[in-house]
Amino acid sequence: MKLLLIITSLLLACTRPQPEPVMPASPAPAPPSLTYLALGDSYTIGESVSEYERWPVQLADRLRDDRIAVAAPDIIARTGWTTAELQEAIQQSGNQKTYDLVSLLIGVNNQYRGQSQDRYRTEFRALLQTAIRFAGKRADRVFVLSIPDWGVSPFAAGRDKASIARDIDAFNAIAQDECRRANVVYVDITPLTRQAADNRTAFAYDGLHYSGQQMKLWADKVLPVAKALLAR
Repeated sequence: MKLLLIITSLLLACTRPQPEPVMPASPAPAPPSLTYLALGDSYTIGESVSEYERWPVQLADRLRDDRIAVAAPDIIARTGWTTAELQEAIQQSGNQKTYDLVSLLIGVNNQYRGQSQDRYRTEFRALLQTAIRFAGKRADRVFVLSIPDWGVSPFAAGRDKASIARDIDAFNAIAQDECRRANVVYVDITPLTRQAADNRTAFAYDGLHYSGQQMKLWADKVLPVAKALLAR
């Protein structure tokens, strides 16, 4: 009798409807990362500092800290490049991408080599249009940084620092004027670099290029500008 009851119970259990298995919810798809291109020379590539200390990399990190999903920046920059050399390198790269944000910092080597201000204006204007093209023809997604004043660096010891400063100011005035004409935001970081005079920690080991600590100040100044541009 007991055996019969056990068999009956087992049969009933087998015939009861079983609950449907609960599948784990699929994770929400990650939002697509915004893209960023930085164009320039040694100041953009971060000569003599580590990759994570470059100001465009620090800027992207800061944006992510503020919950703005920005991918690591693409960088087209090299130490020593003038406006013409940067433009040539862009053309040779064959890069046809469109970016959500584009920055441009160029001109110190034009000044250092004694190239004319008229030439700088013509070539900078062309580069500005190239930057706008990279931004999907959106000038409101492009920003320009002013040229740092290398005359305050240890490398410039014994040189005419006042003359260097005047030249830098003249080149920056051209860049600012061209930005105004193209409706591109211009960010003046030159005062930050001049405040670094006599502060050895603001410079890399080569005594000419700026340290990650100094470039953090540039990224801090650019941060609200980049956030505003990406919100448009």
